[in-house]
This record gives sequence, C-alpha cells and structure tokens, in this order.
Amino acid sequence: MKKTIIFTLMCVMIALPAMAQRGYGYGPGPRIQTVSRHGNEYIGWHRYYFGLRVGMNASHVSSESALLDGSSIKTGLNIGVAAGTQLSYRAPVFLETGLYYTQKGGKSGSGHEKFTYDLNYLELPLLIKYKHFVGNHTSIQPYAGGYLALGTDGDIKNYGTRTAFSSFDNGYFNRFDGGLKIGCGVGYNMLYLDASYDIGLSNIGQDNFDDTHNGCFTINLGVNF
Repeated sequence: MKKTIIFTLMCVMIALPAMAQRGYGYGPGPRIQTVSRHGNEYIGWHRYYFGLRVGMNASHVSSESALLDGSSIKTGLNIGVAAGTQLSYRAPVFLETGLYYTQKGGKSGSGHEKFTYDLNYLELPLLIKYKHFVGNHTSIQPYAGGYLALGTDGDIKNYGTRTAFSSFDNGYFNRFDGGLKIGCGVGYNMLYLDASYDIGLSNIGQDNFDDTHNGCFTINLGVNF
C-alpha cells in the first residue's frame, strides 16, 4: 500500500510539469501588478498556482499512556502536491490546499525495550498564506491553518520480542487525525522552500481515557507553476 501511494504521487509530480508546458491549465494564472515601495518597480504574483513538494518529517507521539508515548523523534517522508488561489485582488493573500503522503510516528525506549510507531497518512491541509515580496523574484510566505489526515498503513515494532503488527488494526491508534499547521515558506521564481509544524488536536489513541497526539516538524522543497 505504501509503495503504491508513493509511486502514484511520484507519477503526478512527473506529469504536472509536462501538462503545464503543454497548456492543460496548470500554468500561471492572470497576474496582478502592484507598485513597489520605490514607485517605479513592479512586482507580480499569480492569481493561482500548483506546486510539487517533497521533504522530510521529524515527528513524535505524545501520550498519557506509557504504552503509546513515543516522545523520541522519528524521521519520515513527506511528498505531495499543492494548489493555491488568491482570495483578493487587493492583497497577496492565498488559500492553499493539497494532498500529501506523510510518514509520522515516534520512538520510545532503547535496546530490547525499544518501540517504534509508524503512522502513515494521506493528509489534506487547508491554509491561509500571505506572500510578502522582498524583490522582483523573492517572496516570504508565512501561513497558518489546519489539516485533516487519514491513516493508510504503519507498523508498531517491539524490538524486545522481535514482533511487528499494524498500528491501526490492533486497538492502538485511530486512523483519523486533525490539527493545526503553522509555517513559513520562501519562494524564488518557481523554486519553493518551507518549514512547518503540525500540532495534533485529535486523540489518535483508541483509549478514551488517555489522550494521544501527533506532533511533526516538516521541511519541504518544491516548485510552483
């Protein structure tokens, strides 16, 4: 399942640039021109955009349950597509969403007492982004919003007993997750780099008495069309 999702997203990432070049509606939209502070230079931005993203997660699971608490950092992949549209002609404020395959989870213990939790999701963000131009080609893009995620696959590994079992199908973790996302990006022409943090608000543990939440720091590199 994991390999199928990654392969599908990689195919989309390869296909979109070709579609943009051939005029299938993925190219830049109408530009809005705004006079810069110097009065004689013009800065343009797109009314809408599409983007490709690939990056790395550093995640952890915090839980009131000693069994599920994975407060040590676990790294994983973050890959997907983004789409944004300008909300106002008078200001560079955008609504951005997308679809990502993101690998979260956590680690606990060490040696024979070590556990790792792989929690892999399809994630849908919904963000408000502001583009502040610092030149004709460069913009700083702070954003905030939320995300919804559906667990697709993942394993809990017990290194003490050398066993592994599904994270979502054995009474440990719920498949649904949701929370807040804050971050900031930097754009230079078509290139894009950002860093963000997910604050999980949903109880992802199946125990109703102990709260369990995701936390995830992400760095992405990508391009916008």
